[in-house]
Amino acid sequence: MNALNSAKEKIRVSFKTVTDPVRRRLGTAAFVGVLAGIFGGIVKFGWEVPFPPRTPERNATNPPQALLEMFGFSPEITHQTYSYLGNDLPYMSFIVHFAFSIFFGVLYSVVAEYWPKIKLWHGVAFGIVLDILFHVIIMPAMGVVPAPWEQPLGEHLSEFFGHIVWLWSIELVRRDLRNRLTGEPDAEYPVESRKVAAA
Repeated sequence: MNALNSAKEKIRVSFKTVTDPVRRRLGTAAFVGVLAGIFGGIVKFGWEVPFPPRTPERNATNPPQALLEMFGFSPEITHQTYSYLGNDLPYMSFIVHFAFSIFFGVLYSVVAEYWPKIKLWHGVAFGIVLDILFHVIIMPAMGVVPAPWEQPLGEHLSEFFGHIVWLWSIELVRRDLRNRLTGEPDAEYPVESRKVAAA
């Protein structure tokens, strides 16, 4: 057993665990959160290729476009596209998609500096919470998507597992970059347990 594992075994992280303020690296966390959010947004796009979360009819105006229209943007603006290799792609949807992912990447990374239990199951638990919060509660309540019982099972499965993969990918990037940039383990572990990965 190496020193890192030995030191980590002595630390018990509960839901009440809050880190030592001296160990928090908030600037690094915010920077890493932006990168992790971008990476996570790309991963979520990739997930939706084999497991599309909506029927073609409902995707004619997808949730980001519907949300923008609720805030007063015209359909002409929300459905604007750019062309890449002959494919017309909805860049307004992409802006909302990545803004959402970056926001939660930063939030997750900064909160992890204070409250490590947000990383439960390598971020999977937080991903499940966000799926339920947005796709089962908030967006149906706003009328952006149908009520949960009116959504097809395939939509629930795509979004549920898509959010798991999304947050897991954010955690992988967050932990690796945070530890590499600071040369330290996460804030809940003692500095003497550090083990900096080779560049």
